[in-house]
Amino acid sequence: MSDTSLICFTSLYGQKKAKELFSRSLIAGRVPHAFLFRGQDGVGKRLFALGVAAAINCRERQGAAACGNCSSCRKFRSESHPDFMVIRPVKGAIKIEQIRQLAGELSYPPFESETRIVVLEDVHTMRREAANSLLKMLEEPPADNLLILTAESSQEILPTLTSRCQVVPFTPLSIDDTTAILVAHGIEFEAAILLARLSEGSPGRALLYQKSSMVSLWHELVGALSDPAILPDRDVGVLLRLAEKMAAQKDDLLPFLGLLKIWLRDLLLAAQANGDVAKDDYSARKSWSSAQLFAKLQAISRAERELARNCNRNLLCEVLLFALQ
Repeated sequence: MSDTSLICFTSLYGQKKAKELFSRSLIAGRVPHAFLFRGQDGVGKRLFALGVAAAINCRERQGAAACGNCSSCRKFRSESHPDFMVIRPVKGAIKIEQIRQLAGELSYPPFESETRIVVLEDVHTMRREAANSLLKMLEEPPADNLLILTAESSQEILPTLTSRCQVVPFTPLSIDDTTAILVAHGIEFEAAILLARLSEGSPGRALLYQKSSMVSLWHELVGALSDPAILPDRDVGVLLRLAEKMAAQKDDLLPFLGLLKIWLRDLLLAAQANGDVAKDDYSARKSWSSAQLFAKLQAISRAERELARNCNRNLLCEVLLFALQ
């Protein structure tokens, strides 16, 4: 997407319902004082909020879409608009001091636009005192201000906060849309599809995975497991080195196991389609039956359960790799 489309919420991938809701509100001139964007991390809540802010203050808006070229849009694109504020958690939580400072800021009129937009990210991190302070602001909303709250859908929020906002659900993107976004970020197509499936429609999460070494390790591991020349009884050192690399993934080990499950599930489908023998670029060198593939998937599931119990990661990875041979 171009720089212009990045500040136009109507041009973003996915979120059809959210687009329709905001388009109707903007065109009708009936924008409420507060929204709550709820959805899993990485599906575009922050980018959508920026696009809505740009559209509301665009000086040459056509329908619901920001023009991307007026002085206001250019300031949004350069992240220098004086009437756009973002409040983020500090050390894992939005503090009451941040809400009090915000209240002071909102007591003044917007600097150059009709509406000041304030985005409060991850409001589920607020402690009760901060949430109560924000609640007072929502009960008596300051004029000429729009508050956009974002929250992870799996986290709890005070019901009183939710009741004073128009809630907008954000859903996972399709695999195709997520893949397109990843490719636009320079990720090779095959890896983009893999990450899109692993992230379950969350481009933001997929980009975090890409920054780790898990994709390159996945290729190395799958290649080794599929190579008939590597035997578990003879090539113990190869498997132990790979297990050590797996354990070094630390917080990324669980999603890495997810990559392995995607690979094995694809092989299982291939096996069922090809007469109970898996065939793909890797498995052309080593064939497994459906029963063998199912047993390997069960081994990964056991490893996932053990991982949740804070077991020895190195030992877990070693046992798993020998089970996958």
